[in-house]
Amino acid sequence: MLESNNIRFSAEETEGIIQIDGQRRIVFFNQGAEKITGFSAAQALMRDFSLIFSHLAKNYPLIEETLASGKSHSHIALDIACRGGIVLTVSASIMPISPMVNSTAGAMIVMRDKRERQVLYDLLEEKTIELINEKNKLQAIFNSRLEGTFTIDKSCKILTFNRSAERITGYSSAEVMGKKCWQVFDSGFCLNECPVGLTKKALSLEKHSNCREIYITQKDGRKIPVRLTTVPLIESGEEQIGAIDSFQDITELHNLSEHLEKRFRLHNIVGRSHGMEQVYWMIENVAKNDSTILISGESGTGKELVARAIHLNSYRKAGPFIAVNCSAYAESLIESELFGHEKGSFTGAVQAKIGRFETAQGGTLFLDEIGDLSPAVQVKLLRILETRWFERVGSIKSKKLDIRLIAATHKDLAQEVANGRFREDFYYRINVVNIHLPPLRERADDIPLLVQDCIAKFALRFNKSISAISPAAVAILQKYAWPGNVRELENVIEHAFVMCHQEYIDVEHLPLKIIETGENSIIRGIWNGSQLTLEEMEKEMITAALHRYQGNRFKTAKALGIGKATLWRKMHKYNLMD
Repeated sequence: MLESNNIRFSAEETEGIIQIDGQRRIVFFNQGAEKITGFSAAQALMRDFSLIFSHLAKNYPLIEETLASGKSHSHIALDIACRGGIVLTVSASIMPISPMVNSTAGAMIVMRDKRERQVLYDLLEEKTIELINEKNKLQAIFNSRLEGTFTIDKSCKILTFNRSAERITGYSSAEVMGKKCWQVFDSGFCLNECPVGLTKKALSLEKHSNCREIYITQKDGRKIPVRLTTVPLIESGEEQIGAIDSFQDITELHNLSEHLEKRFRLHNIVGRSHGMEQVYWMIENVAKNDSTILISGESGTGKELVARAIHLNSYRKAGPFIAVNCSAYAESLIESELFGHEKGSFTGAVQAKIGRFETAQGGTLFLDEIGDLSPAVQVKLLRILETRWFERVGSIKSKKLDIRLIAATHKDLAQEVANGRFREDFYYRINVVNIHLPPLRERADDIPLLVQDCIAKFALRFNKSISAISPAAVAILQKYAWPGNVRELENVIEHAFVMCHQEYIDVEHLPLKIIETGENSIIRGIWNGSQLTLEEMEKEMITAALHRYQGNRFKTAKALGIGKATLWRKMHKYNLMD
């Protein structure tokens, strides 16, 4: 029996059987014959066989031949007359009925409606085409996935390997087919932690996917990080027959995650002052090329933050960002740190070491405090920057340099050159583009933004609900000289978070040196030895500021670090409107 899409075929239902005796009468007429011809058995039995088989019909003589000589005929096309005068061609076999030797008592005709067979053939062909199209679709989807995807059987042999997998690993599908997956990927994860179990355990996975970040080895021997997702391969009987593995090259994400540990982004360089607007403009322009950059500015102004922002906005962002503080190494060690060294190149060099230049290949090398380099190292760096080739200490083999150099210093290098402490030729080589970061005392308008940024950061670290700072506290911060710049400001806000146990930071939470230092004359006269409440102190501050600026609300609001609308509300609150 065959069954498909509610169409059923069986020998009993579709094969018509007609028996004819020696007098050419129909003596047997089954249900299949009734279905094919449209005649009932009662209408056909004992009738002349010409009712069904006309002598004008195709292959009619074959029936006569069988009746006359007993010859059989198989799988012939036979025309039959159906009820209503319809002529139908069927597939038939004609067999003699011979009860006695050398005589024929009749014939049996077995026939099948070719239309039903054709329906079956057409249906099978349609389903075959559907299956082929579905296979082609799945193959196209499989190969179009951005993720590398492969399937394995129970013994962890690779069954399929898509084009993205070829691109990521460097292996062709033909090279890996039939191999164990760990032989291809050469990952320590495979034999020890793989959820599939491999050779150590039976294939056993949960129904949901299993996602890990691992390192695999490409065909050329390089190790790269990938995000691997493994799901079981289940057949229709719910039996697990293998696994489907998808993996994505996350080299770029891996590099970015290292750079973004503290969320280094251009928009996180906080500031809206004119000086910072100039810095933003410079970053956006220099990020588009590979020119050497010198970032100058006092300690704590955020030179490394700017260097990282340039890197992350350049075409080298997928490469590493390597930072070196030149003042942190002795002169005898800085060359080894920068260029690397070969085994035995000096006492203590027990093995070869890769330097920062090699580590930064394809990315950006940031040399902080470059003004502290010795003249001897400056000469070597000058040659490297001009030739773009370098050697490890103790080696004669040169390596091609593929980095962008960003240098930074808190010193006035032009003055250092004039004093003979810095090489003039090296200065002009690194000072192709200069970005100067203004000190915090020159960008007092940025202090409220910087403070709010620090509050958001420390609120998470200290798990406190502090979300604001009082205008009086902001006014004090804006009057302070900030010799330590933004780094010092961050320390002050962290101190305030330790001392504060309410929802906003106020004057009392700031370090005493901030309150008492600088030009905070408005505050100091009120604060020192005062027993006033915070509200009384705020009223006194506003009154003193109004008096100093002769009632000019714009200048008063600016001095207090608040908006004019806020000043108006507080003046109304404290009855200072007259």
